Amino acid sequence: MNWLLLILSLPTENATARMRIWRATKALGCASLRDGVWLLPAQNNTRTSLDALADDTRKSGGEAWVLNLQADAAQAAYFPTLFDRSPDYSALLDEVAQFDPLADDASATRKLLKSFAKRLAAITDTDYFPQPLQIQVRERLAAAESAWQARFNTEPSFRSGEPTPLQPSDFQGKTWATRRDLWVDRLASAWLIRRFIDPQAQFCWLENVADCPADMFGFDFDGATFTHIGNRVTFETLMASFGLEQDSGLQHLGKLVHTLDVGGTNPEAAGFALLLKGLKRRLPNDDTLLLEGGRILDDFYNAYAVQENVS
Repeated sequence: MNWLLLILSLPTENATARMRIWRATKALGCASLRDGVWLLPAQNNTRTSLDALADDTRKSGGEAWVLNLQADAAQAAYFPTLFDRSPDYSALLDEVAQFDPLADDASATRKLLKSFAKRLAAITDTDYFPQPLQIQVRERLAAAESAWQARFNTEPSFRSGEPTPLQPSDFQGKTWATRRDLWVDRLASAWLIRRFIDPQAQFCWLENVADCPADMFGFDFDGATFTHIGNRVTFETLMASFGLEQDSGLQHLGKLVHTLDVGGTNPEAAGFALLLKGLKRRLPNDDTLLLEGGRILDDFYNAYAVQENVS
């Protein structure tokens, strides 16, 4: 195997250039044979990088040469050991193993995951003799990323077909169940149930949807009685199921909920999302959130009704 030597010297008074070039050699993963002598395996990209460093050195008042080196048997056996990235992979692997995708500070957790990916890229960029640990770290990091995504990927999938027509009279005084920590579709759906379908409805906020009791009507999760069907979010499915689609105020609310839940365009969506974020920060209890959030939905509904009458 062929090797490249970068031999350079810089004026001692040019500390800025010395630090810049030293950092560049570290970023390339060069092995230091002695002060001012750096080694890399001969590859197209390494030659280009070392030539650029040599040019920078000369422009900074120093001297530099990039030389080809044909290693003898002893050197051929020894040089690759200077590029062993196993300790770097092991250190990163230990940190990834401690990663908690459910940590309280979601923003910090995401930043930590990004820092892992950045460090892995930096290590692999200089892993000229790929280590088996590289695959192990990639797999562990991919698992951590998947766990992180799963933390937020809680929206139900869209079920094919059309909602079944139902009579509100068959759903009075029932207990309805959905995922805890209400957000737009679940909050609006609970409001719709109590306001237009089952005024005496009771709600159960589930930590795990698999624990939903058989005698409760589930909504907005996979396998629930009422969920995303066709291109409808749960709020719209409930509207269609109980014959509420002709209500113009609910039509407007449906567009708002749809936009915030799965995407779309609605001019009031951002304002409602901002109000809900404020409510959630102030009211961690879902029962209270439904009470106060329901009042906001009442206001939106009434405003839409007035707007429709005026037009």
